[in-house]
Amino acid sequence: MAFQPIVERGSGAVFAQEALARGPGGEGAGWVFEHVTSENLYHFDQACRTRAIQLASELELDALLSINFMPNAVYKPERCLQTTLRVADETGFPINRLMFEIVETEDIADIEHLTDIIDVYRAFGMKVALDDVGAGHSGLNRVVDLHTDVLKVDRHLITGIDRDKRRQHTVAGLVQIARSLGSQLVAEGIETRTELLTVLSLGVDLVQGFFIARPQFEGFAEISPEAWEILRTHQSTRLGFDAPLAARPA
Repeated sequence: MAFQPIVERGSGAVFAQEALARGPGGEGAGWVFEHVTSENLYHFDQACRTRAIQLASELELDALLSINFMPNAVYKPERCLQTTLRVADETGFPINRLMFEIVETEDIADIEHLTDIIDVYRAFGMKVALDDVGAGHSGLNRVVDLHTDVLKVDRHLITGIDRDKRRQHTVAGLVQIARSLGSQLVAEGIETRTELLTVLSLGVDLVQGFFIARPQFEGFAEISPEAWEILRTHQSTRLGFDAPLAARPA
């Protein structure tokens, strides 16, 4: 596993560490997924969860641990969670600091199944994020149907946002949608100073990308001093994340 932080504006504090699958020698995600098939998808999903929780506990993570999962790997939410709950108990990692990111490599026709997964995870005190909002199958209909705690803006909308008014208007709109739904918005894929300054000016409260910190293999990376200083000088406008969804301002 490698970890990449999601960082808060206003404080520069780490909101979450996203666990990213790597090969035994640090090979990238592309190399890893070449070995994933429909036959071993469930076991791969369970192995990733187990290793991410074990390593986060060993490293004494004091923030959310964000773990990617593919809905097609979860056939019965309660049963599939048993390994997760057991590993968290064995390592002493708090269940309420787990966040699962929905990664959709293909369209999910059974929305009811996906909402059932989210409901079960929330019942255990976990948080749920929708990845790649604005790309592929993670469109506005999915945002509205699922109502997740966190929305992650696809990197395609962030790349070059400092030079593109259309991207700026789109992300500004997503900021308002997220607030109206009581969700938090993450701008991921930030690679330059001006991209960071732009998304902050649009009201984004959580950021992730190479400019902030590159993924660290089996460890936690330091936030870059330049990014940290920028984040510290922008006042936070975040919603109360620990409040129940229904209690958050609309």
